[in-house]
Amino acid sequence: MSPFIPQPTPIARRHFLHDCGIGLGKIAFAGLLTDAFAASNPFAVKQPHFTPKAKRVIHMFMAGAPSHLDLFDYKPALAKLEGKPLPPSVIGGQRYAFIRPDAAVMGPQFKFAKHGQCGAEIAEVLPHLAEVVDDICFVRSVKTDQFNHAPAQIFFNTGFSQPGRPSLGSWALYGLGAETQDLPAFVVMSTGNGLSGGAALWSSGFLPTVFTGTLFRGKGDPILNVSSPAGVDAKLQRDTLDLVSTLNRQQLAAVGDPEISTRLANYEMAYRLQTSAPDLMDLKSESQATLDLYGCKPDEPSFARACLLARRMIERGVRFVNIYNEGWDAHTALVGNHTTNCKKTDQASAALVLDLKQRGLLDDTLVIWGGEFGRTPMVETNPALGRSMGRDHHPQAFTMWMAGGGIKGGLTCGATDEMGFHIVENPVHVHDVQATILHCLGFDHERLTYHYAGRDFRLTDVHGHVVKDILV
Repeated sequence: MSPFIPQPTPIARRHFLHDCGIGLGKIAFAGLLTDAFAASNPFAVKQPHFTPKAKRVIHMFMAGAPSHLDLFDYKPALAKLEGKPLPPSVIGGQRYAFIRPDAAVMGPQFKFAKHGQCGAEIAEVLPHLAEVVDDICFVRSVKTDQFNHAPAQIFFNTGFSQPGRPSLGSWALYGLGAETQDLPAFVVMSTGNGLSGGAALWSSGFLPTVFTGTLFRGKGDPILNVSSPAGVDAKLQRDTLDLVSTLNRQQLAAVGDPEISTRLANYEMAYRLQTSAPDLMDLKSESQATLDLYGCKPDEPSFARACLLARRMIERGVRFVNIYNEGWDAHTALVGNHTTNCKKTDQASAALVLDLKQRGLLDDTLVIWGGEFGRTPMVETNPALGRSMGRDHHPQAFTMWMAGGGIKGGLTCGATDEMGFHIVENPVHVHDVQATILHCLGFDHERLTYHYAGRDFRLTDVHGHVVKDILV
């Protein structure tokens, strides 16, 4: 007869202090809140703080940092100074990674012209965007705290320069819930060659992982293993999922770990995706006129295809779509770099705005376009690194644009000095951009919080102001 060996009660790590009986009231209360979350539907539709203008967001992030000076912020004074150093009074104590402060000025590399009734002035390499300038708002006075790509990308997407904080999409999903049960409510697509910030850009951070963005692939199954393996029919799969669900719910009742809720939700979502994902990704139902509008080939992975898919996603209830287009880091050969990237992104970016407007979706869809920082007025030329005619990183000023979802069209907000170096009108910090995005979604950014590690956290941390000048 084997001796009786008592089996330990399974306890999730996060509940250890709650159950150990040492009388830490706040920790006990936090444990109860966690249990309540696990027992509820984390995707239930929730009401924001006030009536929102935007119900959903499509964020086109140009990783690598486009040059505001060559695309959006025309500075003829740079052409006059080309080949000469900037005055020391402009540079101040600023230091750079790859150029000296006395590096020669490089003038605008493309021709500019005014467009639309608003007279917005943009570069010749953005001919399609020129056709929709009256529907978008340019913010020429954005600034960031971060100088290098990874921390700056993470900072823009999460409000903090290091991994571990929830992303914009995670906060939106946490605050609003989901309008679809057949697709992930927060979808991520990448159309370049890798992101410096990596998966931290769409992470749920310390929020339950159910709010993490779901990365869709450019070809094949949008999500790995969404197709059933050979020999597994629908009944066998459903029976298997039901059994796994029963076991997971028993474990959830025993330990109250919200990550089990995430697992349950993911299994069910994967099952529904087997029907919804192929329908979403199949562009055969789109007219040839629509495909031509975006410059999209149905079966070819591209930024254009991602933009068209984003429109199809928000039509199906997806709350937040991130489209990352990498490759804008023009330390050398800026003309070639930006010409190539504009050819990849200009037509589809403008088409997305126009298509949403034609379908009556732009008014309640917030569209965002921009990178993590700007580029220097000075040229980067380094024979040792094989670099010439490029620009270094510039956190002091850059341009982004927004459209729809409560944003005034045909407006230019903010201004930089004649060198495009410093902001001289309406400075907009990255936290201000985040506060404004949340405002469009119906949230007071100071009140949308999550209690973690002993304090209430928010996307904008302890900073940020809504940019009221650009709101409808």
